[in-house]
Amino acid sequence: MRYSRGSATPDTATVSDPQPGRPGRGSRAEADKPSLFERLVEFLSPGPDSRAELIETLADAEQRSLIEPESRAMLEGVLRMADMTAGDVMVAAPRMDLLAIDAPYDELLAAVIGTGHSRFPVWEGQRENIIGTLMAKDLLKLQRAPELNLRTLLRPAVFVPESKNLNELLREFRSNRNHLAIVIDEFGNTAGLITIEDVLEEIVGEIEDEFDEANADESGIVSLADGSLRVAGNATITAVNHAFGVALPEDAFDTIGGLVAHELGHVPRRGESTRLGTLQFSVMLTRGGAVRWFRVSRPALDSVLSASDELGG
Repeated sequence: MRYSRGSATPDTATVSDPQPGRPGRGSRAEADKPSLFERLVEFLSPGPDSRAELIETLADAEQRSLIEPESRAMLEGVLRMADMTAGDVMVAAPRMDLLAIDAPYDELLAAVIGTGHSRFPVWEGQRENIIGTLMAKDLLKLQRAPELNLRTLLRPAVFVPESKNLNELLREFRSNRNHLAIVIDEFGNTAGLITIEDVLEEIVGEIEDEFDEANADESGIVSLADGSLRVAGNATITAVNHAFGVALPEDAFDTIGGLVAHELGHVPRRGESTRLGTLQFSVMLTRGGAVRWFRVSRPALDSVLSASDELGG
């Protein structure tokens, strides 16, 4: 309470007059209250109360051309990823492409060329014992300096539990600049592996890379360095027949992926192999429950040529 200068009595004018420019008590609360119009709009058009309703709202917005289909798909991916874990997206351990620490250089190079990955987990003693990660490009160092030990080229392996949330894992991938992690189960055993590409594809959809059709011809068939061919899963059987000079049946299925799946009796998995006539089909890459790429060779012809060479023919 202020007192007037030279007086012991309160300055009642000063006390009773509110300070100019300062809102009275309760003004902010009133400002925060929705207006009658806003409450009416909310009553007539209530917002989504669950994630499922939000996804339905996004679908409705796409139908009304308020957002593009690509945007809607990405937003849905972000929402669904919040409930997903590393175990939901990982490549299971039996289908992992691994390198052995004591493998000769030629074997390592063949594995890199055959699979086309840029990073490989490396094991020692047994497949369960992952001791590091090898970058494919680091093999060039061994070629230039054979005296180097492969162990010196390994990068530390990153391990994450199956229950790791994908949102959190993506943050760690970005902050630590790691692109591959080994997934372990509750008992500490290797359950699989997961890459940053696997996580991002849950948001943006399939990511085109060096294995995709951009580098293939229109038939989806590409020659590999070892003489085999890389064949897209959606390549037509007609194109495969023409490329290899064979006569696979074309009446029941349109694509080679459909024919191989029929012969196997299930959706092909990475690393699986099967024979169709004289051709050997090995699954190189799968995405979304379908085969993206096969490695196709002719083992029968290769063995004949090898025997001919040995006989000097």
